[in-house]
Amino acid sequence: MNPVIENNFSYHRVQEGQAERYERLREEAKELAYSIDALCPNSREKSLAMTKLEESIMWANASIARN
Repeated sequence: MNPVIENNFSYHRVQEGQAERYERLREEAKELAYSIDALCPNSREKSLAMTKLEESIMWANASIARN
């Protein structure tokens, strides 16, 4: 059994203090998303920037949940 695989593919209940950290990350990412939307011309690059921002929040949330 590999403990990393077990951890990464398991459900993680929200622990005390985690919800507040998730919310803060979402709020800060939303601010950046609005800046990207306002300052960048519509383009493939802008779409990628938004996608990568979403991905970064998902991975940050996974970091909180898994550790």
